[in-house]
This record gives sequence, structure tokens and C-alpha cells, in this order.
Amino acid sequence: MLAKKKVVIIGVPMDLGGNRRGVDMGPSAIRATRLSERLAEVGHAVEDYGDVDVPIPEEIKIGDKHKKYIAHIYKVCERLDKWVRKALSDEAIPVVLGGDHSLAVGSIAGSAAHGQKENKNLGLIWFDAHGDMNTPESSGSGNVHGMPFAHVLGMGDHKMAHLGGWKGKVSPHNTCLIGARDLDDREKELIAKSQIKVFTMKEIDRFGISKVMEEAISIAGNGTGGIHVSYDIDVMDPSIAPGVGTPKKGGLSYREAHLAMELLWDSTLVRAMDMVEVNPILDVRNSTAELASELILSVLGKRIF
Repeated sequence: MLAKKKVVIIGVPMDLGGNRRGVDMGPSAIRATRLSERLAEVGHAVEDYGDVDVPIPEEIKIGDKHKKYIAHIYKVCERLDKWVRKALSDEAIPVVLGGDHSLAVGSIAGSAAHGQKENKNLGLIWFDAHGDMNTPESSGSGNVHGMPFAHVLGMGDHKMAHLGGWKGKVSPHNTCLIGARDLDDREKELIAKSQIKVFTMKEIDRFGISKVMEEAISIAGNGTGGIHVSYDIDVMDPSIAPGVGTPKKGGLSYREAHLAMELLWDSTLVRAMDMVEVNPILDVRNSTAELASELILSVLGKRIF
């Protein structure tokens, strides 16, 4: 029987973190799938906080070419941090709709800060085809959406890494990356140095998503107050998720992704979720946004039977 919970939806229409435009429309595209109504049908009380205020690139300056728009991204993440803290204080599960993945610095800061009030660490499971572990020094593009994982672990830009008042929002020993299949050479070194647990598509192919999720949940849930799920939709195979800016063949299948979400719900440990990088400009009949919505529903208790 589903335990009824309050769910808060937060939109972050930001595309400052990457080169390709369009992910700023992701929150609207996901909302257009009737996400709020469908969550209510599952049994949750739903509140939509609306969208965090985000400037558009035409209004602002890029700044440092090694970390483009980072001052403005920081301000967006700072606002998001406060909204996530508010939702968690209201005993709700915040679902953050992106927008590019750089927003995760703000959402994870909020989740971690809430846990700190109860002296509990935060577990993190990061679904992504990419590592997002670059720093301004290692990045070849200067795109900040390739850096947020480094920032939440306390690396990279000093100010971003300290967002919320401290660095190292999560312990690497409670952190997993799932679905990686496209990593930069310099990024590989940073990932190895970080000591997080990485499950590439090779491990998923070899052991199956069920075994991988069992281990990931054990790692992220070990001694923590719960798990923050940060989900880049490009972890999916582009044949079923065409609306992403950086597609890479060989991703998760439809059922692998849903089983992963269902197992997370079964764990009772999910405290917050990001769903990011949906790009309606590149999508086909809003199919990627629909998939994103379905995965949110699965992680929040929708069942086949």
C-alpha cells in the first residue's frame, strides 16, 4: 500500500551550463505531461512552487571562459538550495525539474543541509551517461553542466564547492554514478581520485540493473538519512530519449530505468530527486519529457500492479 507523501515540484529553467540551447524549456515540457495530476492519482499531495528565477544568456556576460556563466549559475543554485530546504522542512519530497545538470549543486546542497540538522549524512545516486566531474582546470569547454558532480564533492570552483556554507555535500563513500559510458580522459582521473563508486554500462550489462541498484542503494543508504537521486535523462539510450543535448548510444533501456526507479521507491530512502537535461527542441512529440515524467512517477511509487 502506498504511503501517501507530499511532493513539491520545483522548476529550474536554466540552460546556462551547456552550449546547446533548449533545456530551459524542460520544466514546462515535463509539466505538460500532467505530472502533478498523475502524482496525485498515485496518492500523493502535490504542490508546485513554480520556477526559480533564471536569467537568459542574452541578458548576461559569460565571464571566465573556463567556467562560463558561473556567477549566475551560483545565484540560481543558491535560490534552489533555499527552496529545497523549505520543501524538506515541510516534510515533502522535492522534485526538481531542469534545466541543465549544474542545478544539482543547489538541490543537493539543500538536501544535505536538511540532513545536517538531524546529524545525518546524505547519500547520492547520480544517473548520467557522463561523469560531470570536470573542474574549470580540466574542462575543455568551460561548460559548467560538466562540473556539478565535482562541486558537490568539494572540488572545482571554490565558491560553487562551498555553496550553502561548506564543501563536500556528500561523502564519496555514500555516492554512486550509474550508467556512465562517455568520460573525458582527464575526468577519468578525477573520478578515480574521488573514490566514488562507478557503475558503467559494462557493469549493468554484466550484472544486470537489479544487482547494480541493490549495491548502489546499499552504498548510498549506509548510515545516511536518505538518498538524493540526480537523474540526467541522457543516461537513457537515445533511441527512447532523443530530446537530450549530448546523446550517446548504449544507454539504459526503458525497463532497466523503470526497475531502477521502482527499487529506489521500495528502499523507502528517497528524499529528493532531480530530473534534468530534457531538451524539447531536440525531442520527438515530447517523448523524452513523457519518459522523464514516467520515471518520476516510478521513483515515487507508481506500480504495474
